[in-house]
Amino acid sequence: MGIVTWAIGPWGTRVPEHVAWYLIWVAAIAALLFMMVHAIYVAMFAAPKKFEVADKPEVKAAIPEKVQRHSLAARMFHWVMAASMFALLFTAFLPKVGIKFNWVTYHWIAGLVLTASILFHIIHASFFMDFWSIWPDKTDIRDAMRRLLRFAGKEAPPPARFAKYPLENKGYHLVILAAGLSVTITGLFMMKRVPSIFTPRNPYLFSDLTWGMMYVLHGLAGVGLIALIMVHVYMGVRPEKWQITRSMIFGWMHRDFYLEEHDPERWVVTNTSEKKRGLAASDAD
Repeated sequence: MGIVTWAIGPWGTRVPEHVAWYLIWVAAIAALLFMMVHAIYVAMFAAPKKFEVADKPEVKAAIPEKVQRHSLAARMFHWVMAASMFALLFTAFLPKVGIKFNWVTYHWIAGLVLTASILFHIIHASFFMDFWSIWPDKTDIRDAMRRLLRFAGKEAPPPARFAKYPLENKGYHLVILAAGLSVTITGLFMMKRVPSIFTPRNPYLFSDLTWGMMYVLHGLAGVGLIALIMVHVYMGVRPEKWQITRSMIFGWMHRDFYLEEHDPERWVVTNTSEKKRGLAASDAD
C-alpha cells in the first residue's frame, strides 16, 4: 500500500493521481498519539520548569503590567488564517470520509482567503514587525542542547529564558510555513482546472505528470496540516500555555508571566506611555 495513487494517462503512461486517502487517518492518529504521550510525560515525568530569574527591581519597574505581544493586525491575520485553514481542511477531507456536498467552490474561495492572508503577513512581518524574532538564533540552539542534556540526566547549565518566541514556536513556524506555502502555491495553479470568476479554465497548462505531482504535493501538505493544526490547538488549550493563547485574543500577557518565561534582554519591552496607550483598549478585558 503506497502513499500515492496512480492512474493511466491518455497516452497510456502511468502518472501520479493524488495521495492515498488513508493518510488522513494516519495524520490524525499520529497527532492524537503525540498529544497523549506529551500529556502523560508532562503530568508524570517532566520536572518543573525553572528558569534563573534575577531581575533587579528597576528592571521589573520598567516593564508594563500588561506586556503587548501581538498587535491587532497580527491577531486578525492569525484568526483569518485559522478560519481559512479549517475551511480548507473540512472542504477537502470531509468528502473523502463519506460526507458528500458541493465542496469545490467553498474550497477555492477559502484558498484565496488563505493566500491573501499570507501575502498580508509577509508584508506586515517584513516591514512592520521584528522580522527575525521568529527565526532560531544561536541562543536557541545552545539552550536546546542544554535541555536535551538535562533530559538525559547529564550535567548542563540551566536553560536561559526565552526571547519573544521559544524555539518550539520557531520550529513550528518553519514547518507550517513550508506546508502552507506548498498548499497555497499548488492550489493557485490547480484553480486552472476548475471554473472560477478569476481565471479561465485551462487543464492543459501542464502535462499529466506535472499535474499529478502537483496534486500529490498538495495532498501531502494538506494531510500534514491535519496533524499540525491538531497539535497546535492542543498546545493552545494546555493550562501552562494559556497566557500565550490569550495574548492572541487580547494582545497582551501579564508582566509576571513575561518575567518568568522571557528574557528582558532578548525581548525588550518598556513601560512607556505609548505602550500604555496601545493597551488601553485591553484594560476592560
